[in-house]
Amino acid sequence: MTLIKTNGNLIPFGMDNFFANDDFFDNKWLEKKLKHTLPAVNIKENKNEFNIEFASPGFAKKDFKIDLDENVLTISAEKEKEKNEENDNFTRKEFSYNSFSRSFTLPQSVNTDKIDAKYNDGILKLSIPKMEETKLLPKKEIKVV
Repeated sequence: MTLIKTNGNLIPFGMDNFFANDDFFDNKWLEKKLKHTLPAVNIKENKNEFNIEFASPGFAKKDFKIDLDENVLTISAEKEKEKNEENDNFTRKEFSYNSFSRSFTLPQSVNTDKIDAKYNDGILKLSIPKMEETKLLPKKEIKVV
């Protein structure tokens, strides 16, 4: 075994690059990995409704599950893919699994009976209408007489 001297320590050759790899010892390693597994989300509010958009390409409509429990909206998806190939000399089996789950606490001002969800071109869009009495009224000036 060949040893090299790095920073005064003897390290087996080749191991110096392993320990110098910032990604391995980075305290945000898990955060970097999770960033790729959770879909990007946009949340918008206008005077009539809230809109939530998920960037979730590769899923089908049947892969999504949307639940509402005590004003907590949970959007989740699971996709499992399996590929089998058999030949006289070999058998190959490949599979992949992808899933995510996100939860949002909705304000009391939404009409939970009229939540609408659509999935098109890799984007899941939810429209969450506000109740009539809680819609923002336009600004109004009151004159003093």
